[in-house]
Amino acid sequence: MKAVLEAAKEAGTALEINAFPFRLDLNDRHIREAKELGIPLIISTDTHIKEQFGFMRYGVATARRGWLAKEDVVNTLDLKKLEVFLEKSRKKV
Repeated sequence: MKAVLEAAKEAGTALEINAFPFRLDLNDRHIREAKELGIPLIISTDTHIKEQFGFMRYGVATARRGWLAKEDVVNTLDLKKLEVFLEKSRKKV
């Protein structure tokens, strides 16, 4: 996982906290390490049907266990901050 985190930091890539119960790829330790490295994180439900939107609670719970606050999660940013994040991301491509 260390190599993944280092590559994400170097590339300026956000990592996904996949909230689908059978996924949850990033655990709380990984999330905490990503936060310490300044890697942006996004919570995703990996939803394919409307009944799965409730999975967001698993992603939020995992993020909280990793000590993330609202301002640490890209998809909770206000519009202005999101636009800044996206502009920075585009410049890196």
